[in-house]
Amino acid sequence: MSLELFLIVFVPLGGSVLPLWAARLGRRAPPWVAAAVTALAFTLLLRLAPDVFAGDLIKARAGWIEAAGLSVAFRLDGLGFLFALLILGIGLLIILYARYYLPRRDRLGRFYLLLLLFMGSMLGIVLADNLILLVVFWELTSLSSFLLIGYWHAEPEARQGARMALTVTGAGGLALLGGVLLLGQIVGSYDLGEVLASGPIIRASELYLPALILVLLGAFTKSAQFPLHFWLPAAMAAPTPVSAYLHSATMVKAGVFLLARLHPALSGTDAWFYLVSGAGLATLLFAAYTALFKHDIKGLLAYSTVSHLGLITLLFGLDTRLSAVAGVFHILNHATFKASLFMAAGIIDHEVGSRDMRRVHSLFRHMPHTAVLAMVAAAAMAGVPLLNGFLSKEMFFAETLHLEALGRSSWLLPAFATLASLFSVAYSARFIHDVFFNPIPEPLPRTPHEPPRWMKIPVEVLVAACLLVGLAPALAVGPLLALASGAVLQGPLPPYSLAMWHGFNLPLLMSAIALAGGVLLYTQRRHLFRLHDELLPRVNAGRVYERVVDAAVGVSARLTAVLENGSLQRYLALFVATAFAAGLAGFVSGGAGFGTLALTPVDGVSLVAAAVLVASALGAAWLHRERLIALVLVGVVGLVVALAFVRFSAPDLALTQLSVEFVTTLLLLLALYFLPARGPVDSAPGRRLRDGLLAALAGLGAFALVAAVLTRPADTISGYFLRESVPGGGGTNVVNVILVDFRGFDTLGEITVLAIAALGIWAMVDRLRVADRPGHDGREWAEDRHPLILAMASRPLLPLALLVSLYLLLRGHNLPGGGFIAGLVAGVALILQYLASGVGWTEQRMRLSYLPLVGLGLGLAALTGFGSWFFERPFLTSAHGHLHLPVIGDIELASAMLFDVGVFCTVVGAVMLILERLGRVHVETAEVRASREATWNS
Repeated sequence: MSLELFLIVFVPLGGSVLPLWAARLGRRAPPWVAAAVTALAFTLLLRLAPDVFAGDLIKARAGWIEAAGLSVAFRLDGLGFLFALLILGIGLLIILYARYYLPRRDRLGRFYLLLLLFMGSMLGIVLADNLILLVVFWELTSLSSFLLIGYWHAEPEARQGARMALTVTGAGGLALLGGVLLLGQIVGSYDLGEVLASGPIIRASELYLPALILVLLGAFTKSAQFPLHFWLPAAMAAPTPVSAYLHSATMVKAGVFLLARLHPALSGTDAWFYLVSGAGLATLLFAAYTALFKHDIKGLLAYSTVSHLGLITLLFGLDTRLSAVAGVFHILNHATFKASLFMAAGIIDHEVGSRDMRRVHSLFRHMPHTAVLAMVAAAAMAGVPLLNGFLSKEMFFAETLHLEALGRSSWLLPAFATLASLFSVAYSARFIHDVFFNPIPEPLPRTPHEPPRWMKIPVEVLVAACLLVGLAPALAVGPLLALASGAVLQGPLPPYSLAMWHGFNLPLLMSAIALAGGVLLYTQRRHLFRLHDELLPRVNAGRVYERVVDAAVGVSARLTAVLENGSLQRYLALFVATAFAAGLAGFVSGGAGFGTLALTPVDGVSLVAAAVLVASALGAAWLHRERLIALVLVGVVGLVVALAFVRFSAPDLALTQLSVEFVTTLLLLLALYFLPARGPVDSAPGRRLRDGLLAALAGLGAFALVAAVLTRPADTISGYFLRESVPGGGGTNVVNVILVDFRGFDTLGEITVLAIAALGIWAMVDRLRVADRPGHDGREWAEDRHPLILAMASRPLLPLALLVSLYLLLRGHNLPGGGFIAGLVAGVALILQYLASGVGWTEQRMRLSYLPLVGLGLGLAALTGFGSWFFERPFLTSAHGHLHLPVIGDIELASAMLFDVGVFCTVVGAVMLILERLGRVHVETAEVRASREATWNS
């Protein structure tokens, strides 16, 4: 297993918090820290480069949820290496560029935190070796990009663009999850290697078409394919470093990466050809045409990005081996020239104060260095010879002609490809001329000048790459392209040549037509703009999206108004009625009824206990307005339930029930102090009749279901737990073994919820001031009066109770007990001290902070789970064995004990945090409250 592969992903993810911490050291610290984290991951990637170029498939894997086919598995092949190289390499340049672009008022720690979080998520996508893990990182990119796009959250455009991006890509992520689940169903595994090797099985399955459509929806939304393209131009409200990184080099490339990654499994069918190439061709033409009419520089670049993504999608959709090579090649080329163009646009905006090409002009005189860099990058985007964009477009043209020779298309495809390239030349020419040479007389918003030297270095590096690849492609990217293309094709590469000159041929003619036609089209731009404004309908996909969202929100609001009127009784009544109707439907349709097995005979004691239980429950419901009496009756119900557990040999549950009853009774008594002794009439007679009828129906339904189950023979899972408790969990107390071993993940979730509830209550009641209830004096609450006999008797009980608690904790794995019961017993003993001797006396002698205790408990429980990863076992896998000590002999040890200690600490901390804080609530008398209000008013 390669540890470096794990670190490449998790160093940016884990290191994302460091820039936020470094922000306190000054503005210069966060970029340096972010650069160091990225450079470390980049170095780790380069360390693995020799093995990748040698043809090795590097893998790393750790167990996660093996039963569900989930594992933390990564693979580094040629395709993953190419994308990781782009993500980390361009990421380093963006970190440097953003340092000079972002204004001084911005919090750079937060920006670089989000940037590293996104970087790690993208690395997770391109290196994932498990499809479910890929979807997890896919959604992380959607969330982190949402935060990056909305980084300037005070601006409405940023908030709107972020919401739009999250909605569209999030919906695509759900579709991708559905497609991945179908692929796993077809193949029987989510392992990427098995999926890629099962292409014939997938294509022959009846689930192939639904899986293909769902996967393509995920890819098309991420890569902004028509008609789901509108979110990307709206996302240009983000800072330019975000646009340069997310929307040219990384995030939007995730969709085409997915097409390349799953190409061996999903391609090779007519459905793939028509769906993928059709979407790519429509996006290529529409976005190339639209880009020509955008006045905002970033708007033009956004639509050009959409167009080039359509070109890459079309190449993968053409479904030839050489078109896949051309698609990979254009991914690399597009990332370099488009990232440099976005950064050049950011420099113009930063130094001039505007991105509107109707206002920005003649910048070549003021910013010649930046102008040359931007013009070279724009020429590469247009496909001008001697630059990298020309090479991949030549391959694209050749593949459209090759497809026609195969009889799968007509002359229309080469014509459309040439037309799209013609538009690309036109909008590139517009960018160059209007921004740098157009001599319009309108004054510039600011006096332009060259940016700081270090701000131009990232652009220079990327432009140099465009030139190097264009002049010496075989030397610059030949091995890398072959490596990545081989990973896409999963087989031998087709013959191709990376050279600038291939003689006079049709692709060269198509390029010449596109270059000449694009320049000619730009010279006629005034007529073209007038025709565009007068003849073509104005359809704004973003506005259509907003109307759809508004309509959905309106329908939801009306539905909510019908279902929710603020009455908890109504909600509960609807819930109970729905549950009863669903249960009744299943009961009747399934032909259920009482079985042939006899029920357990009822003895006299059990019958009396049941009668007490029913009477107490009915009494609590009937006398619920008499709050103290209702509390006593509820306590009787809890006591009878505990006795029932004893009767049916469940001592763990009985101990837990008794402890919970004590704690909850005390909690309710504390709350009752602030409430009137008698509750108000809260329901009309008709509603009470309805609620009683629903309760009776629900009770009868539950009885019928339980009786139907108990009177039929059934195999239960209890035999498995009884059989595996000792060999699998190392304990004879099956209940405790289930809680800390077999179902440890559930227990971790439960104590987490308990901790969150305790923290919520602590935050709400900390320093809370409440008015005393009518007819009482607040001094009753404040006076620290405690019976002497109770105080003296409770003090020796504390060490005894804590000893019992420790005994229950240590023996819980083999005898009734465990962390939860022990924690409740310890909590009861501690609360008794507060009740007997008062808060002040107790805190003077027992200086214990319960908030860190909750954190300690959760930390111990989680560390027990993470510890199993170091032994390549799934999360929370326990280990047990025996340790032989002299004199003492054998001692059984189990890692679940540490987990149980975590449960113990969490329960003690949560119980004490809630009850102790409630006991500290400050009660104001009427006189004190009046005096404070008078002070405020004055």
